[in-house]
Amino acid sequence: MPDPVAAEGKGHTVVEDAPLEGRNTFRVKARAHLLVDVRHADALPELFAQPALQSLPLLVLGEGSNLLFAGDWPGVVLAIAARGIRVLEEDDTGALVRVEAGENWDDVVRWSIGHGYAGLENLVMIPGTVGAAPIQNIGAYGVEVREFVHTVEAWDRTQSRLVRLDNAACAFGYRDSLFKQDPGRWIVTAVEFLLPRRREPRLGYAGIAEELAAIGMATNGDGGPTPLAIAEAISRLRTRKLPNPALIGNAGSFFKNPVVDADTAERLAATHPRLPQWAADDGLRKLSAAWLIEQAGFKGYRDGDAGISDQHALVLVNHGRASGADLLRVARHVATGVHARFGVKLEPEPRIVGASR
Repeated sequence: MPDPVAAEGKGHTVVEDAPLEGRNTFRVKARAHLLVDVRHADALPELFAQPALQSLPLLVLGEGSNLLFAGDWPGVVLAIAARGIRVLEEDDTGALVRVEAGENWDDVVRWSIGHGYAGLENLVMIPGTVGAAPIQNIGAYGVEVREFVHTVEAWDRTQSRLVRLDNAACAFGYRDSLFKQDPGRWIVTAVEFLLPRRREPRLGYAGIAEELAAIGMATNGDGGPTPLAIAEAISRLRTRKLPNPALIGNAGSFFKNPVVDADTAERLAATHPRLPQWAADDGLRKLSAAWLIEQAGFKGYRDGDAGISDQHALVLVNHGRASGADLLRVARHVATGVHARFGVKLEPEPRIVGASR
């Protein structure tokens, strides 16, 4: 197959019949009819005036760390590659910081710590771009990004213009948002964060306190751990528990922790007293998907090159040459097995594209 040909435009690049293997952390083979890299958000009006972007299916792509290509994409894959971090306002309590959507999320977390801000440290080492963060409402170790989002700037395909949405308008939920609910409409171009100078650290998640003790906790002026120390502790935890996408194809946690009503939680607790549970919104309970998967016997499960990590039961992995369809088949098999054992439905966290129903 000949190499794809790239065409340069003002603030963007277009490639026809583009390979996507290097654009997703599962490293599965897939192709897009068109791949568009956008370096400046002001290129969007001209791009969306073109017939191809008006008529073909659109998939917005960051670093490909939260999706599974179960097949080729028949339309346009659009990647926002704009970069930049800028402090808009600042005082003794904190700052309003604008970050372009193409910035790497972990780089921004480390930038915030290095500039004396607190809050994002629990979200260290989450793969992906800043533009993907509010879409998924990324979260880890007791913290969600919605706690810091002030404004999201996005291209609204319905109105054909850039809009600014405040935190409430983003309709954030557990791994959910307005942008995720209607992915064909919104293209996140930048996010503005309110970052405090000081914040009560979140240390309740299992393992954080022990890791801080192991590394010799550095303290802040109140005697608590510094954001840098917390980030270091969580980085160590993640490195031990989660397989590195640079070494084995994966997209991090593949299944959401299921949220159930109180009666279901109590019923499960009666028969499975070791099942971890946490309080969720509206009196609901959140269960540990990893525990359910492991107890159902799927940790380390493998079907060809597709399987479940033996490091962490939440992680679907590509051991080498698995296709997206192979990986999806394993994920469905695991979800079916967990439902048969516990009566609990597992839902995928990444977006699945190109799959037949």
